[in-house]
Amino acid sequence: MDLSKIKGSIWFDGEIIDWQDANVHLLTHTLHYGLGVFEGVRAYNTPKGSSIFRLEDHTDRLFKSAETVSMKIPFSQIQLNDAHKQIIKLNNLTEAYIRPMCFYGSEGMGLRADNLEVHCMVAAWEWPSYMEPEAREKGIKVKLSSYTRQVRNPVSSAKVNGNYVHSIVALNEALSEGFDEALMLDAEGNVAEGSGENFFIVKDNVLITPDLDASLDGITRRTILDLAKELNINFEVNKLKVEDVLEADEAFFSGTAAEVVPINSLDNKQIGEGGRGPVTEQLQSTYFDQVRGAREGNQNWHTLVD
Repeated sequence: MDLSKIKGSIWFDGEIIDWQDANVHLLTHTLHYGLGVFEGVRAYNTPKGSSIFRLEDHTDRLFKSAETVSMKIPFSQIQLNDAHKQIIKLNNLTEAYIRPMCFYGSEGMGLRADNLEVHCMVAAWEWPSYMEPEAREKGIKVKLSSYTRQVRNPVSSAKVNGNYVHSIVALNEALSEGFDEALMLDAEGNVAEGSGENFFIVKDNVLITPDLDASLDGITRRTILDLAKELNINFEVNKLKVEDVLEADEAFFSGTAAEVVPINSLDNKQIGEGGRGPVTEQLQSTYFDQVRGAREGNQNWHTLVD
């Protein structure tokens, strides 16, 4: 999909512009140095209409990421939330992937990054889960990456554009060797996360996910843990080693783009029964019911577009 060819509208610095006019200068600071903040958000078709899932949580994290890198967003959270809803309606979308981003302009070059204007955009388009549909049942093949996740610090823990260089090279390495995704370790050899997803295993009916020393504080990760609590699934947040993964009964990734996808193997070594396990299936099914408005609970997670 060539995103530049899409027909529609984009919200940019408080104005609605045509998709084809959504351009910035080649000397835009963020293009050169990667200092920007972004989110990935999804809207789903529900019985009540199109609904953005956990919009306020995503926007709150966007502002916290900006604060971490001393970027002052020139709009309020309410304005950006309204922009999400507005752009979905203008583009006549019932389900959508939404990309808000804040970035520095072309007012200067160099690492000093002073006197730069902060720009904000919100775009939305149709983008189903980037995993193949059958992966939801059969699972995906994962490679243990040779690239480690960045050492945890406030910047690496924020959703900053430049942080994802490691993710890109890790994923490309995995794809080039015939795998579907990568699993990265931290500098101490603990399991961290996928290229753009949080990671879970199930062992003896206990759900386990790495602590935030090694992974992003994912919105979908929070959702899975909250749903596990509702479903009376025992869970732990703990450090994991590769051996723990290989000895697990089940494993899966979670993320806004990937949603909930089982992992059938690591480095061609089968995990559990080599497919979607019962705990993964229960959480996956409940997650999709939740985002599509089929559950009574957690209505505060839904922001109706209309």
